[in-house]
Amino acid sequence: MTDCIFCKIISGEIPSQKLYQDELVTAFRDIHPVAPTHVLIIPNKHIPSVNDVTPEDETMLGHIYSVVRQLAVQEGIQEQGYRMIVNTGPHAGQEVYHLHLHLIGGQRMRHPMG
Repeated sequence: MTDCIFCKIISGEIPSQKLYQDELVTAFRDIHPVAPTHVLIIPNKHIPSVNDVTPEDETMLGHIYSVVRQLAVQEGIQEQGYRMIVNTGPHAGQEVYHLHLHLIGGQRMRHPMG
């Protein structure tokens, strides 16, 4: 995908504060953090949203959770807790159409449902 900002971050064409990268996923700090820890974890394969996930993506999706755990430890938020958010579609607030998971922590969170 030539115009996807996240694909350009994966390739290194756009600089980022990468915290993790392997053959399946890349993780980097969000440029507009909402908490002391705000990391985006994205598949290296361009997948526009959860609606576009296929059975072939299951290994990568499971791997994302292992990377989240590793990053939570690295960031020191594993004990107090953290939030993982995936927005899908415009009503959910998805702004970049490359599947991504927000790892947010480092402060007490308000209840997401009100």
